[in-house]
Amino acid sequence: MPLVEPFKTACGDDYENESVLVRLSSGTEYGWGEAAPGKEPTFCHECAATQFIVARDHIAPRLLGATIDSGEALNDRLSDIKGNQFAKAAFDLAWWDLHAKMSGEPLWRLLGGRSPVVTAGADFGVMDSIDELLGKVRGAVEDGYKRVKLKCRPGWDLDIVAAVREEFPAITLHIDCNSAYTLEDHELFEDLDHFNLAMIEQPLEHDDLIDHAALQSILSTPLCLDESIISPASARKAVSIGACRWVNIKPGRVGGITNSRAIHDICMDAGVGCWVGGMLESAVGAMHCLHLATLPNIRYASDIFPSTRFFTRDLAAPAMEHSAPSEFTASDCPGIGAEPDPELLASATRDSYSSRAN
Repeated sequence: MPLVEPFKTACGDDYENESVLVRLSSGTEYGWGEAAPGKEPTFCHECAATQFIVARDHIAPRLLGATIDSGEALNDRLSDIKGNQFAKAAFDLAWWDLHAKMSGEPLWRLLGGRSPVVTAGADFGVMDSIDELLGKVRGAVEDGYKRVKLKCRPGWDLDIVAAVREEFPAITLHIDCNSAYTLEDHELFEDLDHFNLAMIEQPLEHDDLIDHAALQSILSTPLCLDESIISPASARKAVSIGACRWVNIKPGRVGGITNSRAIHDICMDAGVGCWVGGMLESAVGAMHCLHLATLPNIRYASDIFPSTRFFTRDLAAPAMEHSAPSEFTASDCPGIGAEPDPELLASATRDSYSSRAN
């Protein structure tokens, strides 16, 4: 799906989004899942093309015709496949949509959400000028967003934070570094410590916990881990060594809703707050994120956006739309409340695979 404008981060510049969608059926019911690591393996070791191969050749055969009565049971069937969290996530998400439909419940209620209403924030990637960025932030503030996230990368960091903070001294602000720095850059983060940031998200390497703990020990600003948290086990290790004070939960990155809920609970028990991130998914993936964001330890505005933020026309329907300024409301219909538009899905599909149990 082409983006309405390039989304530029420390991982690179994205002009389109590639994702894998999974449809699981049981009897007359079906559920949809989507996971979108991206076109290039720059956010993590997966990309959509490799995810599709693993999904087709290794995951689908392990699930076809099976009776799976829980997300944990699905994970158990896939436990011999190392890593490949995005590939696994698409199936886990589809299972949860299917399970919620068969239970006659919206997913948020089945997960134990507090309320269908979720607060969202505004995010801005790397831009051509600071003036352009300030104009975008000004628009978000006028639209009622309660927090702003700035994507940073070397050369687009301290100066842009200083400019935004000077222009908007009271706004809740944090930065996302997408693992673009190392511990040797600690002086930069010590300088950023003076700007009253809500958090610094994933400043160091994508698979690191130890250096993040060292950096957190010298900063007053909380660190948030994103790429480093790929499973409940990594979340447990991170909070136990003080590597972060926040965790960004992305269902695709951690293997789906089942692991997302486990990470949420681990963090809640440790007093570490969570919020929900996204990967430029269509409304299928975004709806899963919205339902997940209703859980009680989601204590910071999540990365959930209207479809028009990224797409001229969303792949799925209904499109993501605000229910109030900076708020979204999860569907009260059974399941997630969205599925791909068949015509648009057909036109956007690069490869597909279908199999049915005998």
